[in-house]
Amino acid sequence: MAEEITVRDNDEFEEIIANHDIRVAKALVETILINLKGRKRHIHALSVMVLNEATIYDITIDRKEFITTLEKNLPIYEKNELYEKCAEILEAIKYCKKREKAKEKRDKNKN
Repeated sequence: MAEEITVRDNDEFEEIIANHDIRVAKALVETILINLKGRKRHIHALSVMVLNEATIYDITIDRKEFITTLEKNLPIYEKNELYEKCAEILEAIKYCKKREKAKEKRDKNKN
């Protein structure tokens, strides 16, 4: 299930993103870790409820962006001294890269 964050307005959400809030990083990383072996391309990771607008924004992660997302969020985990999760993130990056290479090889052999 996707993480939910409630903010007063868009400015507060932009501030959360700019400050590399661990809640957002956890929502993204945990979603990827849970869905590493799946096939679904777009995975719902986070819902942001903006109170002033009475709006909910759903944030999804494209499977093609797993590696980039993990790499961008790894420093946030390091900063928060979540080293066991850092190790999981590194393993997930390695797994995704291996899977990506295997897919490229299969695609190359098809041609």
